[in-house]
Amino acid sequence: MTPLVFFCIWVVVASAIGFGPRRFHWRGAIVLMISAVPLLASLYLEYGPWWTLLAFAAMMSILRWPALFLVRRLGRIIGTGVQR
Repeated sequence: MTPLVFFCIWVVVASAIGFGPRRFHWRGAIVLMISAVPLLASLYLEYGPWWTLLAFAAMMSILRWPALFLVRRLGRIIGTGVQR
């Protein structure tokens, strides 16, 4: 299967996690963020940077709050925290 099909499956799984009980949201978000890295890499290799940027924007619109919290936490660890 092509990376674009895997991306569509990723979006469906993300939607299913969003519809599920709230206690599964963070665990699902972590799994989705980890699986997004190789998916974006394969999209880049197969389709180039523009499709990858489009897919990244779609992923960040789905995972906006977990991504924001991850950036804040990494900022605190590094010492250049992102303020609210």
